Amino acid sequence: MNAKQKFMQAGIQQPEWRWHKEDSSDGRLHQWIKGMDEWQGEDPDVVILGMPLSRSSISVSGASEYTEAFRRGWKGFSTYNMDEEIDLSFLSVVDTGNVKMHGTDIQESHRRIERAAEAILGQFKSSVFVGIGGDHSVTACTVRGLKKLHPNETIGILQLDTHLDLRDPAENGPSNGTPMRQLIEGETVKGNHIYTIGLHGYFNAPDLVAYGKKHEVNMISLKKARQKGIAQTFRAALHELDQKTDRTYITIDMDVLDIGFAPGVPASTPGGMSTQELFEALLEIGRHPSFKYIDFVCLDPTKDPAASPTVKAGVYGFLQVVSGMALARSRKEE
Repeated sequence: MNAKQKFMQAGIQQPEWRWHKEDSSDGRLHQWIKGMDEWQGEDPDVVILGMPLSRSSISVSGASEYTEAFRRGWKGFSTYNMDEEIDLSFLSVVDTGNVKMHGTDIQESHRRIERAAEAILGQFKSSVFVGIGGDHSVTACTVRGLKKLHPNETIGILQLDTHLDLRDPAENGPSNGTPMRQLIEGETVKGNHIYTIGLHGYFNAPDLVAYGKKHEVNMISLKKARQKGIAQTFRAALHELDQKTDRTYITIDMDVLDIGFAPGVPASTPGGMSTQELFEALLEIGRHPSFKYIDFVCLDPTKDPAASPTVKAGVYGFLQVVSGMALARSRKEE
């Protein structure tokens, strides 16, 4: 059985939206990213997996629509980063498609995401994994899939979020408010191996903060990150995770952004990060030597205004982390 057949067996299907490909990418993002039918068998630098699930969201959410909005949004971007003066086109990116969701059974959808993540990560061992959600419940699934491949290794989490996502699954089910607690209580990840950056305001109940403290979750407020410096905060967190764990999984909940920058998220709030701060953090993450796994979740294009500011911020964020990778690799070759 070849890799493509394995992916089909794991429930991964071609995305609904696909761009017509021309002979030359000519620096255009939508021409640069390849589909599975164009993959030649060597591990690409980056693999993308869509996880279009939002039935498990506590807030009313159309985050399941983001996987296709993400792909449609490629056309407005090129592979050249003016700020860093680097062309990303020397890297290879393959879009593996979407996990096929069950129509009504959330737990079955979660099992499918876990199987699909395990299949992708097991096949593309040297590639950087980029998951596109979906709500934040998908993160627990992908991390469990990663743990199955490396049962004797420790996994750390770097989470950018307004919320701790430590709600009780016994009360809330396997929702987007529970992924970090699922991973702690399932003994997949230790509490002190979770770093949550971007917490702010009045959006986390005292009992959730108490649970975080009990399990030694590293809770870093946006205020403290700004005082220390965004880049410095992320460098320090990644360094500490490198010292504590074997692998670090990054998860970006787009509600970490201020409502003015990201109106298209299910739980938008005032007082969050600016896009500039998020993009600075993502560039730092991408250039970190141990960077290997990331997802972008909780982005709802159905709530976005006509100009699609949140969808565009999501695509831009993906490109920022790839830019960080490109910069790191360029320096190695110098």
